[in-house]
Amino acid sequence: MQNLWAPWRIEYILGKREPYCIFCPEGDGLSDEERLILYRGRTTMVMMNKYPYNNGHLLVAPWRHLAGLRELSEDEMIDIMRWVTTCTVILRRVMRPEGFNVGLNLGAAAGAGVEDHLHFHVVPRWPGDTNFLTVFADVRSIPEHLQQTYAKLRPHFEKESNS
Repeated sequence: MQNLWAPWRIEYILGKREPYCIFCPEGDGLSDEERLILYRGRTTMVMMNKYPYNNGHLLVAPWRHLAGLRELSEDEMIDIMRWVTTCTVILRRVMRPEGFNVGLNLGAAAGAGVEDHLHFHVVPRWPGDTNFLTVFADVRSIPEHLQQTYAKLRPHFEKESNS
């Protein structure tokens, strides 16, 4: 038998939550790297999901603390969609997925983990990337550590934000 290690998931499993909104600019004084933030724009941010469904699972959110789509300004809507698109371009270049799941969960009943600050999920997908563990044990197997994925993606986001 082989062991499958995903040590960062224990925080989520045990219910430990950050004492601040992960999408708000301040972030309790933590660095962007500690928060897994890949991009900071005027109205929008991109960060890695600390509890991913797959390697490269990204979150795109407005800086303003908003729960609903109708609360977004036109500039925020445009910027968010621009960065959702940019995320797919960067992930395709770096990780070579064959597809993506892109979407958002509005409200707890829809599965929103942070229901009062809307955010889009960008999840790269490959054939056969899910397995029996999710179905039988409610466990996901993520083959690359978050910090390795962050180090791989960060330079591409720096390049995009400077262009």
